Amino acid sequence: MPLIRPIRTRLATLLSATVLALPAPATAQAQPPASAEQAAVMTVVRALFDGMRAADSAVVRRVFDPRVRMITVEQRSGRPEVNVGIGADNFAKAVGSPHADVWDERIRNEQVRIDGTLASVWVDYAFFAGPRFSHCGVDHFLLVKNGSGEWKILELADTRRTTGCDDWKT
Repeated sequence: MPLIRPIRTRLATLLSATVLALPAPATAQAQPPASAEQAAVMTVVRALFDGMRAADSAVVRRVFDPRVRMITVEQRSGRPEVNVGIGADNFAKAVGSPHADVWDERIRNEQVRIDGTLASVWVDYAFFAGPRFSHCGVDHFLLVKNGSGEWKILELADTRRTTGCDDWKT
């Protein structure tokens, strides 16, 4: 009998320690709030779209790093076509040139990743010319924080399609 009590005590202690070491049951939680840096990155992305809606080329130019690379991927005649441009001047000029309809790029499903002075943003988008739906796809932004502490878009890549966009048209 004297041997059984210490074994029971050790067994109870071991069982308690094991239970305490187990992970807590998973519970549904809301996503953590965006960090201040994530908010700052999205402010730059939203400024681009605000500049487009306002047809303000100065606002559009300000969000881009001077070395920006602009990439578009779309299907043409069933084959992928990739267009790569350096600089945002042509884009900013097009935004600021008179056009009858407001260029309205709407986004959702924002995913922001940051490591130090490098950020990546992936969003679904739909582009409208005035009230008319034009196309949808994904925008991918690569941003860098410059020496002044400002986030700038270093690369903007997008896909463009007119199919699979029905949920944007309503």
